[in-house]
Amino acid sequence: MNLNNGLIEYFFPDGCHPLVLFGSLFAVLTVSYLLGSINSAILFSKLVYKDDIRKHGSGNGGMTNMLRTYGGKAALLTLAGDLGKTALSIFIAGLVFGFRYIPAGISIQGYCYFAGLFAVLGHVFPIYYKFKGGKGVLVTSTMALILSPLPFAILFGVFAAVFAMSHYVSLASVCAAMLYPVILHGTFSIIGGAMYGEIALASIILACLIVWCHRGNLQRISERTERKTYLRKKKHD
Repeated sequence: MNLNNGLIEYFFPDGCHPLVLFGSLFAVLTVSYLLGSINSAILFSKLVYKDDIRKHGSGNGGMTNMLRTYGGKAALLTLAGDLGKTALSIFIAGLVFGFRYIPAGISIQGYCYFAGLFAVLGHVFPIYYKFKGGKGVLVTSTMALILSPLPFAILFGVFAAVFAMSHYVSLASVCAAMLYPVILHGTFSIIGGAMYGEIALASIILACLIVWCHRGNLQRISERTERKTYLRKKKHD
């Protein structure tokens, strides 16, 4: 099947009833939220380490806390789980509605962006864990990589630069998230296309959500009590 065509277009080439479209969208977003609610950090900490990651460090069920608490292997397991659930959410949306990639390699299918958004909402507010989950950075990054790889590459550079200077994962994440709608809009402008309203809305909501999730980290940074992260162990004299 052509990536620009989905099942809706295949079965209803001349257009489908609004109720069919709404029902399909509701089903896709519900599945995306439920997939997003599967917290890889919590799951692997219980299955592999017989523990609960939320009892340690920042109390957050995310990759950074897994890295600090259990090490690199745990972080990689979390990475794989979060990558997989996000990719599956977007794949299902693309299968139903079409991915609609343009020559620049960016998807203009707003439904796919909303599927990614709902996966992030599930990750942050998981129904399986009393709506207390992670901060959505990795899930959002995966969505950006799949749907808008060029903006993702730019934002990864921003993240890496801020992290290298500050050693604050939270600050680097917030800076990259705040720039996501801006870089995405700029990319669309450069390639000569208009950024669809639903794509702009999804990217702005994601940026605001990630900033909100890191409000505590930002407060601790201002108080100079936020823990820094180093990729290599610091040498002590």
